[in-house]
Amino acid sequence: MIILGIDPGTTTVGYSLIEADSTGIKIIDFGVLKTAPKINLEIKLLEIGNDLKELIKIHKVEKIVIEKLFFHSNVKTAIDVAQARGVVLYEAIKHNLIIEEYTPLQVKKAITGNGQADKNQLKNAIKILFGLEETPTYDDAADAIGMAYMGALNKNFLE
Repeated sequence: MIILGIDPGTTTVGYSLIEADSTGIKIIDFGVLKTAPKINLEIKLLEIGNDLKELIKIHKVEKIVIEKLFFHSNVKTAIDVAQARGVVLYEAIKHNLIIEEYTPLQVKKAITGNGQADKNQLKNAIKILFGLEETPTYDDAADAIGMAYMGALNKNFLE
C-alpha cells in the first residue's frame, strides 16, 4: 500500500510517500510543496490541489494521512491552514483514498515515545527509524513522514 502523509499549510506543505506491506515500511519520497508567499490564497490552494493530484496519480496512492488541525493563536493562519486541509481532503475523496487524521502529539509519541518531543528529536528519530543518511531538512516534511508512518502502523498487513 502506498501512503501519502501530509502536513498542511498554505506556503509550505510537507509530504511523504511510504510503501507499507508485509515486508515492512519504507520511504519512497518526501519533501515540501511550495507556493509563492505573495500570491492570493485562492491560487495557493489551486496549486496545492494540482500538486497533490499529481502525487496521487504518479504514485498510485491508496491512503492519505493528514495532520489534525490544532488550536492556533493566530486565527487567520488557522483559517488558511483549515482551507488547505479542505483541499487535501477534497483530493483524497475525489480519488477514493482512505483518509486518516492524527495529532502531532500522537505522531511524536509513536515515533519518539514522547508526545512533547521537539522537532529535532522527531527528525533524529525518523532518521534512525528509516535508516536515512541525514535528518529531513524541512520540519514540514518530517511531520509528513510521521503522518504516513502512523497510517502504516494502522494497517492489518503489518501484523
